[in-house]
Amino acid sequence: MKTPTASFLLPSGFAPPGAGAVLRELSSLSEVGRASVRRASDVVTRGSAISGGDGGPVLLIPGFMAGDPTLSVLARHLRGQGYRTYRSSILANVSCTWRTSRLIETRLESIVERRATKVRIVGHSLGGMLARVLAVRRPDLVSGIVTLGSPVLAPAAHHAVLGSHLEFLLLLSRYGVPQVMTPDCVGGDCARQSFSEMSSPLAEDIGFTALYSRRDGIVDWRACLDPSAEHVQVPSSHIGMAFDPRTHDAVTRALGAQGAGESGAALGDVG
Repeated sequence: MKTPTASFLLPSGFAPPGAGAVLRELSSLSEVGRASVRRASDVVTRGSAISGGDGGPVLLIPGFMAGDPTLSVLARHLRGQGYRTYRSSILANVSCTWRTSRLIETRLESIVERRATKVRIVGHSLGGMLARVLAVRRPDLVSGIVTLGSPVLAPAAHHAVLGSHLEFLLLLSRYGVPQVMTPDCVGGDCARQSFSEMSSPLAEDIGFTALYSRRDGIVDWRACLDPSAEHVQVPSSHIGMAFDPRTHDAVTRALGAQGAGESGAALGDVG
């Protein structure tokens, strides 16, 4: 299937998951079930080896075509761990990446002004790519980022089903629908600028943990292994990262390590 994204967004060495890979995402149903069991039993990592949060602000950014409610389970978990969570104010992440990043940048400025401290960002998929861009652009606002299944090295290394969704958004833009991605967002100057920022070095004092899954049926997991990040493997599906308690525990560990200034290498993979 021909993709609407530019070739520079799919560097050599990366490839979209095969057609049948998306079937692995069916396990997200069981991952939602795990989240329900945890909530029902009120097991929010109490008494575990995971330390409590430091009360710092954490901004959550949803993935492609998703909105803030998709990260509500993760937000609840982080609040239970002692963090102060903030929404991105995204109803559906379908707009131009540059425009969305500017809106979130304004959101970050507001949080920093209110809390008088830098913000850590947790982003799922495209949300993590936006987090990477913002960490490069505004090191004065961001102290650390955690990405969940975010193909920062090859944004176009995604399943064909996402390509069809992009085609639909581009069709809407051609018919004059506002606030959706345009051809420039996936193959023009906008895409080049975003990819350039996403690939730029981070300030030394910004923590970066990249969570990935070899079971990912949506993106090439290898594209999630940013060399600037500490890598943590989780057993979730791509979609399930938003809900799976095992991934949420890994996020908590990552935030705790960033807050303590520890090496993310001690985090380890999640079984």
